[in-house]
Amino acid sequence: MGGMASAPPVHPLKRLLRYSTTHRGAIRTAVAYSVLNKLFDLAPPFLIGMAVDVVVRSEASLIGQIFGLEDQLHQLIALGVLNAIVWIAESAFEYAYQVRWRNLAQTIQHEARLDAWSHVQRLEMGWFEDRSTGGLMAILNDDVNQLERFLDRGANDLIQTATTVLTIGTAFVVLAPQVAPFAFLPVPIILWGSFRFQRRLEPKYDVVRAKAGDLNACLANDLGGIATIKAFSAEAREVERVDEASRNYQAANGEAIRISSAFVPLIRMAILFGFTATLIFGGWLTLEGTLEVGTYSVMVYVTQRLLWPLTRLGETFDLYQRSMASTRRLLDLLAVEPAITPGDRALADARAHALSFRDVRFSYGEGPNILRGLSLEVPAGETHAVVGATGSGKSTLVKALLRFHEVTDGEVRMGAENVRDLSFDSLRGSVGLVAQDVFLFHGTVRENVAYGRPDASDEDIVRAAERAEALEFIEALPQGWDTEIGERGQKLSGGQRQRLSIARALLRDPPVLILDEATSAVDNETEAAIQRSLEEVTGQRTTLIIAHRLSTVRNADRIHVLDAGQVVESGSHDELIHSGGLYASLWRVQTGQRAA
Repeated sequence: MGGMASAPPVHPLKRLLRYSTTHRGAIRTAVAYSVLNKLFDLAPPFLIGMAVDVVVRSEASLIGQIFGLEDQLHQLIALGVLNAIVWIAESAFEYAYQVRWRNLAQTIQHEARLDAWSHVQRLEMGWFEDRSTGGLMAILNDDVNQLERFLDRGANDLIQTATTVLTIGTAFVVLAPQVAPFAFLPVPIILWGSFRFQRRLEPKYDVVRAKAGDLNACLANDLGGIATIKAFSAEAREVERVDEASRNYQAANGEAIRISSAFVPLIRMAILFGFTATLIFGGWLTLEGTLEVGTYSVMVYVTQRLLWPLTRLGETFDLYQRSMASTRRLLDLLAVEPAITPGDRALADARAHALSFRDVRFSYGEGPNILRGLSLEVPAGETHAVVGATGSGKSTLVKALLRFHEVTDGEVRMGAENVRDLSFDSLRGSVGLVAQDVFLFHGTVRENVAYGRPDASDEDIVRAAERAEALEFIEALPQGWDTEIGERGQKLSGGQRQRLSIARALLRDPPVLILDEATSAVDNETEAAIQRSLEEVTGQRTTLIIAHRLSTVRNADRIHVLDAGQVVESGSHDELIHSGGLYASLWRVQTGQRAA
C-alpha cells in the first residue's frame, strides 16, 4: 500500500491571518481606509478630464449634464468644489489608514514577540540545549520587526495596487472599451513576472533569515565569552569568525537582491508598450471623433496611474517575501509543542518534603544512559549529599527532580506525589535552587535577592543576606542594596555572586533546598561561614547537596556516592571513611593523603 501524501504546507500569510484572528475587525477597517484613500486618490485625473470636457463641449459637458449647469464658469466652480472635497477626503483617509495600519503593526508585533517569548519559556531545557541564543534572538527580535515593517507599509501597498487595477480597469471598460485591451495588455505580464519573482525569492529569503540567525548566534556567543576572548588574545580570530558569518549573510542577501533588482527594469518595458499603445491608439480614435477629448485626457492620465505604480510591486514583493520568511520562522517557533508538560496536582503544605528516586534511568537524546537504575531516598527534614567524580550524574539528579529533563524510566517523587503529576508552580515553587553556574540579572542587589519573592519585606531580604554571609559585602558596596551589579553580575566576584544566589534561595523559604556545588566559587573562610549558616536553615527543611568538594558535606545526615550513574555507597561521613570504598578514596585524594 502506498503511503498517504503529506498535506501541502500552509502559506505563511494564511497562518498569519489565523494567528491575528482577534484583530480581524481592525484589519477590515484598515483595508477599507486604504481602499477609500486610493479611490479618492484616483479621482483627480477624472476631474481633469471633466475640466477638458467643459472647455471643449461647453454646456454639453458631462459636469453640466449632471448638475444642470449651462454656464461654463459655474461648471468649473462646481469642479473646483468637487476637487476640494476629493483632496480633503483623500487626506483624511490617508491619515486614517496610516494610523490604523501602524497601530495594527505595533500591536501584532508586540503580541507576537510576547507570545513567542511566553511559549519559549514553556519549552523544556533540552530544547534550548539544541539551539543557539543568537538564533532565538533573531526570531524574537529581527523576524518580529520584519513582520512589523510589512504590516506598517507593505500590506497597504498591495491593497492599493489591487484597488488601482480594479478601479481603472472598470473605468476603461465603461469609458473606452476599445482602448482598454492596449492599456491592460502589460498587466498580465507584470503579474506573471511578479509571481515568478516571488517564487524565486521565497527560498532565497529563507536562507537570508537563517544566515541572520547564524550571525546573531556568533555575536551573542562572543559577547557572552568576551572575558575568555581577551584572556586568550583571540580578538582577531573572533573578528574573522564574525566576518565570515557576516559575509555569508551578505552573500545570501546579495543573491536575493540580484533577483529582486531585475524586476523593475523588465516591468518598465511592458509598461512602455502599454502606455505608448494607449497614447497612439487613443489619440487616433479622438482624431477620428470616436473618442471624446475629455475621455482621451482621462485615459492618458490614468494609464500612467495604472502602470507606473506597478513598478513598485518589486519593492513591495521584496518586503513581502522577507516578512513571509520571518513569519514562517516565528509561527514555526510557536508551533513547537513542549515535550514536558505540567501535571495538575499540588503538594500538600508541609515544612519539608521527602525526596525519592526509584530506579531512575536517564539519557540525553539517543546518547548513553547517564543515570542507570539510580535509587535513593531523602526523608523529610534531613540533609543528604550526593558526591562523585565529574560525569557521574550528580547534577542530572537536580534536572530530573525539577523536570528540566524527563527521566527515561523509573520515577521521581516529592512528598507523596510523582513529580510528573505536579504543576510546575507547585513543584518548582517548593524548591530553592542554588546552582553552580550562578545567573544574576542586570539590576540592583536588592532586585536580585528578591527575585524569587518580589513581595518580600526589607527585613526578610536583609535576614536572607545575613544567613548567606552576604550582608557585610553588600553594605560595603558604593550604593549598598541599590548598587547595579551589571549583566550576569559581572561587577561582583564569583564568591559574591554565589552568596547572592544563596540569599535568593533562602529568601524563598522553600520546603526543599538544593545546593548544586553551592560553595564551589568561594574561599575557605567564606565557605566555613556559609556552612555555619546553612546548618541553621537546613535543619528546618529537606536539603539535597550536590558536591564535588567533600569537606562541604561531611556533616550531612547521609552521603550517597555516585559512580557511572548509580549509587554505589551510602552512609555518614565516618561510616564511608571506615568502609574504605570509593568515598574513602576520594577523601584521601582531596585531603592530600594520596596522590590523585
